[in-house]
Amino acid sequence: MSKLVTIYGGSGFVGRYIARRMAKAGWRVRVAVRRPNEAMFVKTYGAVGQVEPVLCNVRDDASVAAVMQGADAVVNCVGILTETRRNKFDAVQHEAAERVARIAADQGVKSLVHLSSIGASTEAESEYSRTKGLGEAGILKHFPSATILRPSVIFGSEDEFVNKFASMSRLGPVMAIVGGDTTFQPVHVDDVAEAVEVALNKNLSGVYELGGPEVLSLRAIVGKILECAHRRRIVLNLPFFVGSILGGVFGLLQALTLGMFHNSILTRDQVKSLKHDNVVDAGAKGFADLGIKPTSLDAVIPSYVWRYRPSGQYDDIRDSAKNIKA
Repeated sequence: MSKLVTIYGGSGFVGRYIARRMAKAGWRVRVAVRRPNEAMFVKTYGAVGQVEPVLCNVRDDASVAAVMQGADAVVNCVGILTETRRNKFDAVQHEAAERVARIAADQGVKSLVHLSSIGASTEAESEYSRTKGLGEAGILKHFPSATILRPSVIFGSEDEFVNKFASMSRLGPVMAIVGGDTTFQPVHVDDVAEAVEVALNKNLSGVYELGGPEVLSLRAIVGKILECAHRRRIVLNLPFFVGSILGGVFGLLQALTLGMFHNSILTRDQVKSLKHDNVVDAGAKGFADLGIKPTSLDAVIPSYVWRYRPSGQYDDIRDSAKNIKA
């Protein structure tokens, strides 16, 4: 019988790519999510019955244990970019991660892969990175042989990074950003999923930092997005203290509206993260050690940023028509 993997958060942005890869590799895949009815699309990733979405609340021991029964491997890719009233960084990225590892050890699971992020540290200034660090510590406490993957900012057609800036480009002649000089090493989502596949198939352990082939400033990344979106904008790099004020205003608005307005624009915690470069440390294990050649930003973003162009998919036709000689 083929091996079984339980993927916590398997219908999310990264999780769905992992689920697809594991199914193609012949594994049976159990996708543990809060709303299985909204994750039925994962069933199409494999043969009938090979990929199944199941109900799970990562805050509850019994729920986590139930969907892990019989699993040969576990992948935890549950995480949030911003907090809401119900989802807090500590509960999702620290306590839930440690819970998964503890229960995996109790059940005798052979392999565990945990998706963290570059910059994760228990001493980090930002709550996002601090709880990622605490989550890693909790994982290794209970499951020392776990594989921890730390990607830089992840891009892909469903991302909340490239799509965010591309959407902003439609709002006016000026684009205001914070941390324009901060550097990133953008990594394609399917490369991260392949790293998970390699780690499980080879039963690896240890920490791997995953970065794409280019180190780019946020301003340079935004420039590439604007070029793909066929839009000319003045990119204004705001000081960090201004970004912190704006993040506080947006956070207050979210609180006053009881969450009806969700601050997905900019938070104070994100401003703290933007003060630090998000690139692979020198000497860290990475894609090369996994035998993976990472994909560049330029190779992928035109395939989905076109929808933010002034005329969408018709921009290319319009530009081509300009070259027609009467």
